[in-house]
Amino acid sequence: MQVIRILLTLALAMCMAVAQAQTHYAKGKSSITYSSWKLGAEDKAKALKAAQIKAIEAYYADAGEAESANFEGIRAQVTADPEAFLTDTTVLSEEDKSDAKQYNVAVRVSLNVAKLNNTIKAGSAVAKAAKGDKSKLTFLFVSRQIDEKKSFDTRVVQREDVTQRVDASASQKRSGREGERVSGGEVGTHASRSGSRSATVTSSTIVETGGSQTRKASQSSYALIPSENLLTVFKKVFGQAGYKVVEAAYVEPASGGKLSIAAVENDYKGGKDLKPATKRDMVMGVRNANVPYLAYGTLDASLPDTDPQTGLLRVAITVNAKIVDVSDDMPEDVANVGPVVIYGVAPEEEEARTEALKQAATRAARDLVSQLTNNGVK
Repeated sequence: MQVIRILLTLALAMCMAVAQAQTHYAKGKSSITYSSWKLGAEDKAKALKAAQIKAIEAYYADAGEAESANFEGIRAQVTADPEAFLTDTTVLSEEDKSDAKQYNVAVRVSLNVAKLNNTIKAGSAVAKAAKGDKSKLTFLFVSRQIDEKKSFDTRVVQREDVTQRVDASASQKRSGREGERVSGGEVGTHASRSGSRSATVTSSTIVETGGSQTRKASQSSYALIPSENLLTVFKKVFGQAGYKVVEAAYVEPASGGKLSIAAVENDYKGGKDLKPATKRDMVMGVRNANVPYLAYGTLDASLPDTDPQTGLLRVAITVNAKIVDVSDDMPEDVANVGPVVIYGVAPEEEEARTEALKQAATRAARDLVSQLTNNGVK
């Protein structure tokens, strides 16, 4: 019975995660004043429409600067008929202040994100361009996880300076006396001497200590994570945006020997960034293949931990991505994303990582496309 209860809990959590991933909600509120002696249906409809528009605006404000800028291109269409871009509206609260002739309403809406994105895409430069004028774009993304991390102990250097001082002094004193004595016709002499010596030596030692500590940065190596989902997601999103997507595997043989997928992967396995020489060759190779735009980057998977809400395993993916215009001798970044962290939750580590990678790739691709749209890249 206990096992069944656990399985039901896991299934419910997974269903909730899928539902949340597929549905986008937003909240909005508005306040209007009315002139008639009481609140009318037309006034309520006006306030509801304003609250729906506020909710859609809030969604794009949270989506980021590029998405928010893209929304401005379709604002007129959305404000004219917000319900055309919503699948559901729930009134959370409403209040009629009849003495002040003021009506307040708060709503939660379910957005038709696909329709919103399609409307934005229809107005983009690449969508308006003729088929022969649409730009080619290739991409090279690597998913990886830390395989080995080498940490170094702090190097401590101790220094001791010794100063020694010796003070010495010496003194010597001598005294003597001589005399004669005449007695009985005899002459006698006598003499006496006395002396003393003293010496003083004072020694002092001063010791000064100090030192320094040197800490060396950790060195990490990565294991690449094979993922066909990345190829599918990036190709789909870039293609739906209107670009002619060419897989890097097809660009490599047309690059004049400059683009090496293996070299890029080896660099990303050995460290965080590409070596300058690898990056230059990659850009030159894509240019040699007559592909003007290159998208590339990394999706780094963390070790799993426990999701505090569901108790399931959680994997974080950190995304860093960019698109470069390589058509000129001086390449120019036209879109940048990251670092952005996306989480995947599932009963097993591999499932959580796969889900996180898929969501992270989708988010990165859409954010890059939004920036291209905003910059008028076709």
